[in-house]
This record gives sequence, structure tokens and C-alpha cells, in this order.
Amino acid sequence: MKDVSFEVKEGEVLGIIGRNGAGKTTLLKILSRVTEPTGGEVKIRGRVGSLLEVGTGFHPELTGRENIFLNGAILGMSKAEIKKKFDEIVDFAEVEKFLDTPMKRYSSGMYVRLAFAVAAHLEPEILLVDEVLAVGDAAFQKKCIGKMEDVGKEGRTVLFVSHNIGAIVDLCKRTVLLKEGKIVKDGPSKQVVSDYLSGMQQADGVFDLTNPSLRWRMLPDSRFKWTRATVLDSEGKSTSQIRLREPFSVLLQGIAIAPIRDLEICFVVYSGLGFALFNSCQRDSQLPSDYPSGTITFHIQFNPNLFGPGQYWFDIFATAPSTLDYIRSAAQFSVSSVDEVTDDSIRANYGGVILYPCTWSSETSN
Repeated sequence: MKDVSFEVKEGEVLGIIGRNGAGKTTLLKILSRVTEPTGGEVKIRGRVGSLLEVGTGFHPELTGRENIFLNGAILGMSKAEIKKKFDEIVDFAEVEKFLDTPMKRYSSGMYVRLAFAVAAHLEPEILLVDEVLAVGDAAFQKKCIGKMEDVGKEGRTVLFVSHNIGAIVDLCKRTVLLKEGKIVKDGPSKQVVSDYLSGMQQADGVFDLTNPSLRWRMLPDSRFKWTRATVLDSEGKSTSQIRLREPFSVLLQGIAIAPIRDLEICFVVYSGLGFALFNSCQRDSQLPSDYPSGTITFHIQFNPNLFGPGQYWFDIFATAPSTLDYIRSAAQFSVSSVDEVTDDSIRANYGGVILYPCTWSSETSN
């Protein structure tokens, strides 16, 4: 990291975004005193609670119960203060049955649940949260987001690193965008997120997915790996600029390293601000789920007048036994309004992300 300088005021909830390797986790490690900076200084006023990598701050040989008291002591809390919050922590983490089990026997999901519960409930004045929420299931992630909203409303300071753009926009009025260890944007979350997504978009609509740093989740020995995503216009030309009234398609390409059974390929489409719009899987069209080894290409067709003008992006994932390859923001595209004054262009200006073709009928009576 270099020339990174910013201030976070008391009670502010700050989002931190950027691609893998931008320096987000390094920044939080410096702020939480896990990593010492080689230059510069950090001034912190208040007790810091941090949720960084899975298991950070826990002793694997100690039980869940013992680790709650250990973490509280590290935060500078008295035994009485920890006891007061103990039941709330256990209830939130949903690990009551395993409280007296050594944490080395916990799954990664159990680690995260307990770590977040401790960090959020022991009332640090400053809460640092990294992308470890990605390990939890959807219901727990939602509960964590709700808890962070509560923490912010209580006037405590939160620094939140996430690839979940929707959560960043929901929780944080202000966001910092990091790129190659430097701050490139610092301002209102919606504007910074919009600039971030615009910068990721490639004009030719072809996205190389072979870089390991793109992976959000992946099994080291996954039998299927994504290699490319391509956005095509109505004429079959690759582009990231789609016109409102035109159909378009997306090609998703990957390699099966060995024959695969029960392969599930899915994508999720997000609006420019990171809100999930809908998802679809290859089985929706009765495509096969068993494939031989080699290159597999999936062709997905989208109807015209589906998306309103704006920016959009895809998550794609492949799952099967011994297989997981999940890429966030694998492809981006934008939809532009038509130039002529037509019913479509007028309709687009009313707003809305999805232009759903409802069925209408009417009747009259005297």
C-alpha cells in the first residue's frame, strides 16, 4: 500500500471495495494492528474489534466458551462485561451444542458465526469486518448485515470490506475504492460503486476468466474451471454495449478436466448497484448435467426490452461432486436507451431495472 490517507469519523460506516489484490485486507490488518506498516502511521481512538481471516484471534485448542472470554480479554473487557453478553453471543452464533468443543473441530462456517458474534456483541467502538461473511450461509449473512446496521445506528464506527456491492450500498453512505494499493475514489457509495463497475467493463465484451485471483470460491482440485465469458449483440458480435430494443446473448465457457456428473451451471444478474435481479441454471432448459472432459460452452439468450438502461454484471458458478468454481462479476454489460422517441424510449425513462412485459386487459361499462 502507498499514499493511503483518509479519516473515518465516530459513528461512520465506511465501505472499502476493489478487486482481489487491491490491498483491502492488508489495510484492515494494519488498522487492527495485525500487520505493522513499514511507513506512515495510524491513529485510532477507541477499542477495536476485528473480523478478518477465518479463525483470527481464536486458539484452536481452546473451546468455544474459552475463546469468547479470550477474545473479550483481548478487547480489554472485564470478565463481568463478557458474562453480560455471553448468552447473546451464543444465541447469535447458533453454536450452543459445541460451546465446550475445541475450536479446531469447528467447521469454517461455525468459526465465522462465533467470530462475528464475538466481534459485534462485545461492543468495540470500532468494528473492522472483512469478506469472511462469504463463508456463512445466506441466512447468516443476512443476520450479520442486520447486526452491522444496528451497530452503525448505535453510533459505533464500522469499516466494511466486501465484494457484495448491494450490501456496501445498503450499509455505507461513503465508500473508498482501492486499486493496486492506492485510493482512487473516496465519496458517496453509489457514485464510487458506479465508477468501480464502469472501470471493470470491457468494451469488446470478452472476459478472460483464467486468472486465479478472479475466483471468489473454488476447490483447489475442481473438475471444472471457467475460462471465458462473452457478451454478444443481436448480430452475434462481442460487445459490452447493448441497445434497449435488441436481443442479446452471453457465452459461458469452461473446461471439464475430467468427466463430470450432476454438473450445475448457474448465473446471477445484478444491477449496477449490486442488487441481485434474478438467477438461472442450465437445468431450467432441460440441458444435460453429465458431460465428458473437454471444453463446454453454454449459450444463454436474452429477450429485447428486458433490462432498463443502466449497468449490469454477472456472477457465474459451477457445482458438482468434487467441483466448485465461483466467479463474482465475471462479465459486465450496459444497456443504452434508443435514440428515437418511441414507446420503448419513453417507457425506459420511467425508471425501473427490469422492463417486465405484463399482460394487460381492459373492459368498459356504461
